[in-house]
Formats: sequence, structure tokens, C-alpha cells
Amino acid sequence: MTISGVRPLHSVLIVAALMTGLAADVKTGFHGQVLISAGIWALLLYLLAQFEIAERRALLSCLVIATAGEIFLSLGWGLYTYRLNNIPLFVPPGHVMLLMLGITMAQRISRRVADAILGCAAAYALAAAVAGIDTFALPLLAALALISLLMPNHRPLYASTFIVSLVLELYGTWLGNWTWAREVPVIALVTTNPPGVASAFYAVLDALVAVAALLLARRLKEPPRRQTRDALGVEPDAIAVRD
Repeated sequence: MTISGVRPLHSVLIVAALMTGLAADVKTGFHGQVLISAGIWALLLYLLAQFEIAERRALLSCLVIATAGEIFLSLGWGLYTYRLNNIPLFVPPGHVMLLMLGITMAQRISRRVADAILGCAAAYALAAAVAGIDTFALPLLAALALISLLMPNHRPLYASTFIVSLVLELYGTWLGNWTWAREVPVIALVTTNPPGVASAFYAVLDALVAVAALLLARRLKEPPRRQTRDALGVEPDAIAVRD
């Protein structure tokens, strides 16, 4: 079973777990958050058991990279703050599940639709920056454009991730699970809660996972292009970085 073959029931379970978990989180304290996290981790372990070993390695690399990113962006940089001033234990596995949803959705959209979604993101970023509402959108757009140019066959994945992560960001900030800083720390930029192009962070995570999957396959001396394709649900040349 490849990631591109995630069963509809599994997608429903992921969406239900993320939505109900976030809704329950705002109504409880630290101990309740731990119980919610235990449920999310249990679901992740169940889902991981459905995949081949190469696929699991790719998903576990997402877990590691996402955890490091959360520590840097939230606790280090201070871009956003979680309700209890921590990183909830359900957040890293949540990123892995979001990747599963993104890859599943990417199999169902065309390149034209993907380009249209990314084009709308670019239009918003430029308009928001010119209006002074969200000047942080420009560097986020630059990051999204860079990975789209370097790894063009992954654009459907970036586009699908953009949509699902935007929905999650709007839902989580609406509930109050986390809050983005109006003034971006360190750099003289402003943003919204959530940033309209916050999904660029998730797309960069996807790109890093793709690279990690390829490097792991090469290091383990497996057929890297085939294994990476299976692990990411994309065509063999989809992670090829342009010279």
C-alpha cells in the first residue's frame, strides 16, 4: 500500500482526529492535552503500520523535521505561540497526518489546477504586502516559488498541502489553539493570524521530506528513485532537483 493509496476511511479518521483533537484541546489543561496526544499518536502508529518500510521512513523523516521546525519557529523564533506556551505532543504526528492527506489529494488534482492554486497564493501575497496587511507574505511566497521551481513535479503536492494546511491554520487559530504574532520577531515585517501564506511552511516541509527520502534510499543502497516514488506517491523524476 503506497501513500497515494491511503484508504478513504483513513482520510476520514485523520480529519476527524485533527478536528476533534483541536476542539477538545482548548477545553482542557496540560493533562487533558496529554490524553489527546496519546490518541493522536495511537492513530499515527496504526496508520504507519499500513505502509511499506520505505514509506514509513519518509513519514518518520517528516516527524523529525516537523518537530525541529516547531521548536525553531515557535519556541525559538516566536512566530506563533501555543495556548499553553508549549508544543503540544499531538502537533508532530499531526504534521505527518497532514502530509498523508496532502499526498492523497495531490493524486486527484491536475497540474493546471495546482498551478492555479499556487497562482492565487501568489496574487494574495502580493496584494496583502502592497496593502501592508501581511508583508511577511512576500518571503513566504519566495520560499514557495523556490521549491516549486527546483522541484516542479511536486507542485500538485504543494498545492494540495497549501489547501489542507490553510484550512487547519484557520481552524486552529479560530479556536485559539495557537496565535501568530502580529509583528514578526527579528525582522521588520507584519502578518495576520494566521498568515495567508503560512502554508508555505508546510510546503517547505514536504520538499525537505522528499529530499530526505531520496538521501535515505541512497544511503541504504536501495533503488532510490523507485523507493522515493513509492514513499511519496509521485513519479520517479518528481523529486529531481534542477541543475
